[in-house]
Amino acid sequence: MAAATLPPELVRAFVIAAHGDLPKVRALLADHPALLEAANEWRPGDTETALQAASHVGDAAIARFLLSRGAPIDICTAAMLGHRGPVEYMLEENPAAIRARGAHGIPLLAHAAWSGDAALVAALAARGASEGMDAALNNAVSRGHLPLAAWLLEHGRADPHWTNYQGKTALMIARERQDAEMVTLLERAGAGTENTAAGGR
Repeated sequence: MAAATLPPELVRAFVIAAHGDLPKVRALLADHPALLEAANEWRPGDTETALQAASHVGDAAIARFLLSRGAPIDICTAAMLGHRGPVEYMLEENPAAIRARGAHGIPLLAHAAWSGDAALVAALAARGASEGMDAALNNAVSRGHLPLAAWLLEHGRADPHWTNYQGKTALMIARERQDAEMVTLLERAGAGTENTAAGGR
């Protein structure tokens, strides 16, 4: 069965599973290999493949599994995995990819932050990536990537008051994780009050 003929509810279930349920992803793909190329349309203009789903939530295990089954890698996935070589190659081939966005319009820097690779994030910023700094900070904090969080606050000027889709600031996330070092870093950066920042970068 081709991807275009798959039942929409099946595609949706597969893409939802790719946000964190590897066993279900494995099972569904085993039964329906065409799901690898399928994209769920959440709303007009907002589509998402399973690989894009795994990439924007930073699920490296699911992303690697899908890649091993033949899903084509893009720059957002490569950055999420911390694969500097492929990222550099893609940018050499297409410099405009520095402004790439994944599912839901999530910028490249937010994907790269999941890797915890401060050097990669710095290199992307040096090439012109500027959008997604605030989301990148939240992602770095949620994984305990202290050096990257420090770089984003000092050099990327990420806003520690920015809130994610759950309404959480970086400081809230750090406190939930009981990450004392991260809490201290954020408080020193002015995150003592948890105001909602409009917009975000």
